[in-house]
Amino acid sequence: MILALVDDLFFSSKITETAKQLECALKVVTTREALLTEIDSHPESLIFDLNCRSCEVVELIGEIRRRGIGVPMMAFVSHVQTDLARSAREAGCDKVVPRSYFSAHLPEILSTR
Repeated sequence: MILALVDDLFFSSKITETAKQLECALKVVTTREALLTEIDSHPESLIFDLNCRSCEVVELIGEIRRRGIGVPMMAFVSHVQTDLARSAREAGCDKVVPRSYFSAHLPEILSTR
């Protein structure tokens, strides 16, 4: 299962619909608390919207890494938010991509997770 923290309704719907088409197990959560609860189900990977308004995503990524959870992490963010992307990588996110790349390559991303 892929666990995604996304509170943007458009992207949440897009990710969910693509996962259904690919028959990919996906759980979308909208809060830090929900993600930390679901992480106990041992997801194969995590996806983060770095612009999530419900929590400080970079801090959450760091917390997950400090807990020793080694699950692969990917995040997406606006291409102009280079400082935020760098902060996510420094916190332990394996891959950070522009929102446009994430959207265009979503089937590939979900298939390889």
